[in-house]
Amino acid sequence: MAAEGYYIGLMSGTSMDGIDAALISTHPTGIRLLHTLSHPWPAALEQRLRAQASRASCTLQEYGEIDHLCAQQFSQAALSLLDSAGIPASRIRAIGSHGQTLYHHPSSVVPFTLQIGDPSVIAENTGITVVADFRRRDIAAGGQGAPLVPAFHQALFHSPEKNRVILNIGGIANITVLPAAGDCITGFDTGPGNCLMDGWCRKNRNQPYDASGEWAAQGNVHPPLLQSLLQDDYFRQSPPKSTGTEYFNQEWLEARLRQYPEIRDHDVQASLLALTAVTVSQAILNWAGDTDEILVCGGGAHNRQLMTELSRRLSPIPVAPTDSIAGGISPDWVEAAAFAWLAKQTLTGATGNLPEVTGARHPVILGGIYPKNQGF
Repeated sequence: MAAEGYYIGLMSGTSMDGIDAALISTHPTGIRLLHTLSHPWPAALEQRLRAQASRASCTLQEYGEIDHLCAQQFSQAALSLLDSAGIPASRIRAIGSHGQTLYHHPSSVVPFTLQIGDPSVIAENTGITVVADFRRRDIAAGGQGAPLVPAFHQALFHSPEKNRVILNIGGIANITVLPAAGDCITGFDTGPGNCLMDGWCRKNRNQPYDASGEWAAQGNVHPPLLQSLLQDDYFRQSPPKSTGTEYFNQEWLEARLRQYPEIRDHDVQASLLALTAVTVSQAILNWAGDTDEILVCGGGAHNRQLMTELSRRLSPIPVAPTDSIAGGISPDWVEAAAFAWLAKQTLTGATGNLPEVTGARHPVILGGIYPKNQGF
């Protein structure tokens, strides 16, 4: 099947701050981002998703309902994107739907990962072929199932002149190391990105996130708390490794806060921002010390306080958003575009994982294909 054409990527990450929808075109000379849209979760459904993502169990009825309801929202995001772009569904080769992660546990005795948002419902509602369930094939091959975006980072951001690191700061932060020589590409989840800061902000300020890091900037880092947070074994593990909000969540934070009942709320926020900055910086310096530049995507790219702290800790390596270079795209849409591109990889029989990143035994074709009806 020819690779060229239009593809849609649908992504809702561990921050659960909405569905990102991206329309891309692929052609022999590259990838072009054509149109984007952010689709908010209905408040009641978002509440149910957050409740389930922090638990280790879910009733079958609740699972079935939110799986279907999520798919309806993913469908609406895709249709709204097409309507806004003025492009008919018939011109789209496929939708790459990441789904919503409820639980990611690749290193257990019985490894698994769970993303919901029934792709059959999306295919039926949109009349477009859907590629979904990307992560489980990599886990079946012995991998972590994450991160999967490094292959897209390689296709879009590799430079033969510069050693680059692509830093994605979503709920969880991850890095992709792209050597100029094109070999030894690595990548892994460094730990919390925005998830702990967002959760603390929701709890104490009834706001979804700390805009620009302004609240954190009002506080002071509490060194004993920060050191306690940094003692978690995850930060000392060697890659390949991946994690999620089923591990780094408010329960994880509260267990460590009990030692320090006197800390002010905004000092906790400052310490959580420092935790992200320290763990990301250490990961880059330990595993990509010869980096020439760092390109940042994800919601964390808009947190000015976090970006300032990263720049300070990583100096003299320049830290800039992914759209600061020629051919780059906005930090907000890199992941959605990545899953559009991964759908193209799957439809054309091309592999989508990087075993040196995920730890899989070999490259695999990711996901399952849910064809459109021939009547569409």
